[in-house]
Formats: sequence, structure tokens, C-alpha cells
Amino acid sequence: MRWDIFCQIVDNYGDAGVCWRLARSLASIHGQEVRIFCDDLPILNLLASGVDPAIKQKIDMQPWDASHNNARHPVQTPDVVIEAFGCELPERYLAGLFIASIKPIIINLEYLSAEPWITEFHGKASPQSHGIPKYFFFPGFQEKVGGLLLDPIPAEGQLTDNNIPNNLKTVWSNLRPRAKRISVFCYPGAPLKKWLEDLGGHGQEIDILLAHGHAEQLNLYGEQPISLPKNLQLLAMPFVSQDEYDWVLSQCDFNIVRGEDSFVRAQLAGKPFIWHIYPQEDRAHEVKLAAFLDLYLEEASQELRLATIAAMTWAMPGEWFGKLGTWNAHAKRWRTHLLEKQADGGLPARLIRFVA
Repeated sequence: MRWDIFCQIVDNYGDAGVCWRLARSLASIHGQEVRIFCDDLPILNLLASGVDPAIKQKIDMQPWDASHNNARHPVQTPDVVIEAFGCELPERYLAGLFIASIKPIIINLEYLSAEPWITEFHGKASPQSHGIPKYFFFPGFQEKVGGLLLDPIPAEGQLTDNNIPNNLKTVWSNLRPRAKRISVFCYPGAPLKKWLEDLGGHGQEIDILLAHGHAEQLNLYGEQPISLPKNLQLLAMPFVSQDEYDWVLSQCDFNIVRGEDSFVRAQLAGKPFIWHIYPQEDRAHEVKLAAFLDLYLEEASQELRLATIAAMTWAMPGEWFGKLGTWNAHAKRWRTHLLEKQADGGLPARLIRFVA
């Protein structure tokens, strides 16, 4: 089948990351024909830069306007159109679908959620005045929703230790052999400076790997740079591709992630993590986080539940860091649980079955 995916980037990386991972899964694993129309193609290309060229060439990556720049001629009609995260299709593209002899199916691909209510709305029709069938599709953890993006399933820990990506060799050469590693990729509103100061006060050697742009966020190069004890070392990473970032997560003892794509990848890395969920004015993000933690911690002890909830809500490390060993074992069990629950192929496979 032919698929057109429309992606408008809201927070720089996350939306593009999900769309790219979906496209590569559909094309490279399921043999689908895929085009992506993106309003920030340079970002999409950066995220995709580390992938095997044989995979990348299977996907037609186009700027947003390319979907309708031949408006005088009929659109090359796909079988499925995906509106990622509710972005609206360009009017001229949609007009081309009206005159197509065979109408496609439009999928409104929603944000990932663990909230119970999505099971009631997943796969439901969204009647449109233009008559082209449209459906809501909710990615999620439960069996009767849209599933997760797993491709590629990362190898665990030591299996990839020596495969240092070229972009990260300089940073990796500065890591200390006995230090714990923490990767940091969060939104600007996180109390990161205070969090690091508390972490540094416990005396343990820890190397902090900062995602691209976070050094500036902490004002490391400004007039009043952050002052931390020597047991804490801050290392700024360059911008890395999606696959390279996945590798970083596998090599760290603890990860701070944000958005949707890195949230799932942190779980597949089988390591403890903080999900810095995108803050919303109506505090809906707190409900969303609580719903995930209900699933994630269902089999956890009360002690681990309290420690994990404290960490996820940005309590200072001194309140929970001592439980990292127990949390690590739980994270590995959760990874196994996810892979078992998504053994049907997860989101791309469920999409294909839905539209077939």
C-alpha cells in the first residue's frame, strides 16, 4: 500500500522523530511505499542521518508544499493518509483527494497515552463533510489500542558497548571508567540546575551527558556558569541522529527523556528514567504521567513506587537515588513485558491490519 504521512513539527524534534520512526518501520519491515511531507525537512533529515542508507532510500521525504505544488494535476492518490498529531492536511492536497476515483483512508494519529479512556475512542470513525473516511488512532500500551513504535528493537547494554558512533567518540573519550552515566534531554522548565547541585552533593562520581542545547540552557559558557563539585562531570553532546541517541540511552545508567519518541526508547533501553512530559497549562500532563505510572509500577513494591514517583515529579535525587539498583531490575522486567505485549509488531503492524 501507499502511505502519505504529514508532519508539522511543534517542539523541534519529537513529532518528526515519531513520524520518521513510523515511516521507516512501514517501509523497511512491512514493505509499504511511504512518503513524508514535513514542514521542517532539515530537522527530519538530521534525525534520519544515522540510518542505513538502504533503509533511508525506501522513504520519499518531501517538504510540506510538495504535497500540493502540482495543484493543476490530480494528486497521486495514496491508500492511507496520516495526519500526525492532528495536523490539518493542506487544502489543495485535500482537494486532489476529492476527485480521486478511489478515496484513501485518513488516519488521525494521536499522541501516545496510557490513559484508560483511549480504549473507547481508538479506531472510531470521525465523520467528515467531504465524505472521505477518517479514523482516530491512539498509540498506547494496552492490548486494544494502537501499540508502540519499537523499530529497531535495541540490543541490550554490553552488546553495543564498543560500537561508539563517530559523532560521539570525542565525548566518550572523556568519560571516567568508574563513573555512573546519566543522559539529560528535558524541556527548559525542568529544575535541572538545582537537580544537578543536589546530585553532586552525594559524593558519587557521575558523568552527565547533556543533549544538544542543554549546555546553553545551564549557562555553562555564560558569565556565571553552574558550579558543581568535581565528582560531577558535565559533557555536552553534539546533535545526534535518532539511532545514535538510542545508543546513548543503552549506555547510560539513568536517562532523563522528554516527549514521546525518546520516552519509548528509554523504556526499551531497560534503564531507570525520568520522563519529562510536555507541560500543559491545564495540567493534563499530570494525569497522563499518572496513568503511565499506574501501568509501569503495577508490579513494583511500595518502596519502589514511592521512589519512582518522586523521581518522575522532579524530587531531588537525594530522596530516591539510593533505590536505583532496585529500579534497574524493575526497568529490565518492564522492557521484557513491553516486548511481549507488542509482539504483534506494535503501532505499524496494527495500522496495517486496521486499514487492510
